[in-house]
Amino acid sequence: MAAPAACVAALKQRAGDLRAAFAAIDAAVARAIDARPAVPEVAWPAISDGGVRTELAAQVRRSGCVVVRGVFAAAGAAAWDAELAEYLSANAADAAMRARRPGRWADGPPQMYSVYWSRPQVMARQAPALAAVRRWLNRLWRDGGAFDPDLECSYADRVRRRTPGDASLALGPHIDGGTHGRWLDPAQSAPYRAVLGGDPLAFDPFDAAGRVASGAAEPNGCAMFRTWQGWTALTAQGPGDGTLQVVPVAAAIGWVLLRPFLADIAPDSLCGAEASNALWITQEFHAPLLRGLTPIPPVAPGDTVWWHPDLIHAVEARHGGSGPSNVMYIAAAPDCPRNRAYLAPQAAAFRAGRAPPDFPPDDLETGFAARAGEASLTALGRRQMGMA
Repeated sequence: MAAPAACVAALKQRAGDLRAAFAAIDAAVARAIDARPAVPEVAWPAISDGGVRTELAAQVRRSGCVVVRGVFAAAGAAAWDAELAEYLSANAADAAMRARRPGRWADGPPQMYSVYWSRPQVMARQAPALAAVRRWLNRLWRDGGAFDPDLECSYADRVRRRTPGDASLALGPHIDGGTHGRWLDPAQSAPYRAVLGGDPLAFDPFDAAGRVASGAAEPNGCAMFRTWQGWTALTAQGPGDGTLQVVPVAAAIGWVLLRPFLADIAPDSLCGAEASNALWITQEFHAPLLRGLTPIPPVAPGDTVWWHPDLIHAVEARHGGSGPSNVMYIAAAPDCPRNRAYLAPQAAAFRAGRAPPDFPPDDLETGFAARAGEASLTALGRRQMGMA
């Protein structure tokens, strides 16, 4: 659903002339893209020992993404991958997914599974090593007391199991977590006041002010405040293997937000933003940003990949590699009132094997054998699930 035309036109009239503001962010983002920024990489021992260099942390903040190497042992991640395969096979998950998505996976096995409560997923989410990584990531934000960076809330998400040759899971460049609400909804637009007020260079993507009040009231929004989206690799994968691409410039969200205010855009247009979709980044409206789209570096089983919730990212159109490209989606969602409010309905879904509140009610796992239950939770896992 497109944004109400009258609301968009009124927004633009109130904002006035933002051409100079756009020129400032355009120049800054162009410089960043021209510098060909790489996706930063951090070794797990540097985080566990508190030895991440200040400049490397600053690079992570500028790019809005990072690969953390060796969070889990490669053999352990591979064992989780095998256990997940058995869990899906034993419970006829392929047939269940096809029944819920008729015609979606006509030419091969499903590539994304609406599975949240397998034992490997639950064990990974509550792992102390991953909790330490998320603490470090949370501390890259300016929380201002809005959240506790040292206490995590579990946000259950799905698994991707992409097979060689697949072209069904392509996902063009986009930003998650809401669309026209970033302009029109007072709660969602709060973090971007500096941008929309004409001073985009004063905008700090890592300032949590305004981000923890309430979730996006859009179909593709996220009820939780995620400091970082992320996944854990279960198999080796890299460029060409149907995996992640990013524009590693955190400030590019300011460019996206100001683009609709230029003279070549219709008064009632937000450059294609629709509430029923992700916030697409297209050649038509955002071509200069797409110059910066780059694949993540090769990763090994047990590595984790993280990106800012406003970061432009995509999934390669085709898996041209020779092995599976498998991941578990696990984000960082620190303790705050907004996130705690999500935990009770999510815990009820966990107990019943239903899909979590943010996701389509496929409810695949209600009858699955070997589904993780409360007995699988550690003390840390119970706290993260709000069940302590």
